[in-house]
Amino acid sequence: MANGNMFTDKVKITIKSGDGGDGMNSFKSYKGKPACGPDGGDGGNGGNVFIVADKNVNDLLSFRYVSKYVAGNGERGGTNKCFGRGGDDVIIKVPLGTVVKDLETGAVIADMFADGEKKLIAEGGRGGKGNVRFTTSRRHAPNFAQKGEKTEPHVLQLELKVIADVGLIGFPNVGKSTLLSKISAAKPKIANYHFTTLSPNLGVVKYYDNSFVAADIPGLIEGAAEGAGLGHDFLRHIERTRMLVHVIDASGTEGRDPVEDFKKINAELKVYSKKLAKLPQVIALNKCDVYGAEENVKAFKKKYCRRYKIFPITAVSGEGTEKLVAAVFDKLQQLPPVSRVESDEAFTYRKSGDLGFEIYMDGEVYVIVGALVDMLCRNVVLNDPDSMAYFQKILREKGVISKLKEMGIKENDTISIGDVEFEYIP
Repeated sequence: MANGNMFTDKVKITIKSGDGGDGMNSFKSYKGKPACGPDGGDGGNGGNVFIVADKNVNDLLSFRYVSKYVAGNGERGGTNKCFGRGGDDVIIKVPLGTVVKDLETGAVIADMFADGEKKLIAEGGRGGKGNVRFTTSRRHAPNFAQKGEKTEPHVLQLELKVIADVGLIGFPNVGKSTLLSKISAAKPKIANYHFTTLSPNLGVVKYYDNSFVAADIPGLIEGAAEGAGLGHDFLRHIERTRMLVHVIDASGTEGRDPVEDFKKINAELKVYSKKLAKLPQVIALNKCDVYGAEENVKAFKKKYCRRYKIFPITAVSGEGTEKLVAAVFDKLQQLPPVSRVESDEAFTYRKSGDLGFEIYMDGEVYVIVGALVDMLCRNVVLNDPDSMAYFQKILREKGVISKLKEMGIKENDTISIGDVEFEYIP
């Protein structure tokens, strides 16, 4: 996270989809004729949690102040077969380029890449069925209803990785912000002191009828890859760029050696990521209008002219920037487009209503545990024959009985479900 409150690019938030509303257990009644038949309605579904990419959101700062997002619960079903109202959805807006991860597993849930892109992160619990749903040709007056599905909270990590074709890199105060302001319509804050830029500034660079996006990445310093200064926080922002423009102060006015600066920045990139170190680079030797820069430019070109395209520029006046932009555009035509971070397509948040179960032996007792058991314990009324018939039906349909037979259960063996034990009768 960046120092201070100016820019936030990595946060943790807690989300929870809504619980499903309970089904209603009720009976019609008329004056003088109580309990004329079941009429309990279904509970409403819980609200969902969505994340939406919004080009008007610039960073993740707002999540430092609001970090919990809870969707509405579904309402309980009503009498006269009335459905309960569904819970309200929660829509979380994030900047383009936000990577959404599950904090516990590290799984990538989504890369919010395009404006308006919408991702369902957590689905609301289903509403429970009212007792009218359990009527059959044999069961005319079921005296039970189904509870709504419960959901669990989850912790997400939101990480902003700037989407840009070109990353401007270099030491602090070498002129990256000034260069961006000259070649694009971006208006970054510019001043003559170190660490002026506390956030990546993006600008659209026009080249005849074409364009590309450039990002001014905050200045790196030695040790950035290990977390020194601001550099480590922002190295992630050039992870998905297609190429780099390495801006170097050729004037030497701060006692810097352009060749050494170039070596140090590339060393930081290599420590942080081999992929970054292999990105194509062009070099912009800036501040060439300053006395003494000419000798430094000659020395630099002598060392690196065979491996890199080098452009002497003066960002303040714009001198030399046209040739630089042309070279960058030509190089981009040879490179693949900006890519998404691959997400784990199989990852989903399991609801308590996803009815899994496990069976293990505790001595001579077959113990059944899992979400299926939790659901049955909430829904079954043990002293109601219809409810117990529903209980046995679910055990058969969900494969519990089949699994017990595979494990070798015999007549009169003991089964434990929740706090209840009973004998197995085939």
